[in-house]
Amino acid sequence: MRSLWSAGLAFGVLALPIALSTGAPAADMSGASPAAAHAKMWLACENGREYPLRPIAVSRENDLVTGYMLMTGRGHGVHMRLIPMGSGYRYAGAGVWFDGLRGNAVLNWGTAGEVPCKVLQE
Repeated sequence: MRSLWSAGLAFGVLALPIALSTGAPAADMSGASPAAAHAKMWLACENGREYPLRPIAVSRENDLVTGYMLMTGRGHGVHMRLIPMGSGYRYAGAGVWFDGLRGNAVLNWGTAGEVPCKVLQE
């Protein structure tokens, strides 16, 4: 297990990269890598839980654009989408979102609270 951001690279929107790529914001889907859409990614949170991320679409620069965050044991997930921000990144879905900068993220359930997490990839 290694942190996605362990290399300390600077990114355009600082979206979650698949395979530590550098590049522009995750917007252009032409030439997206099908192999990157099957990368194993997850949030390892301080509450002791891990939340797998299943990429659906990645940009040409291998930034995660949209995917599912699996929150139940039956493979059901919340559809998450990148929301570009001035500094860092936000992925949001119905009732849940996570904000981050590099390998650090905060998972937020609205009024249910927030949990600090690390973004990891195999």
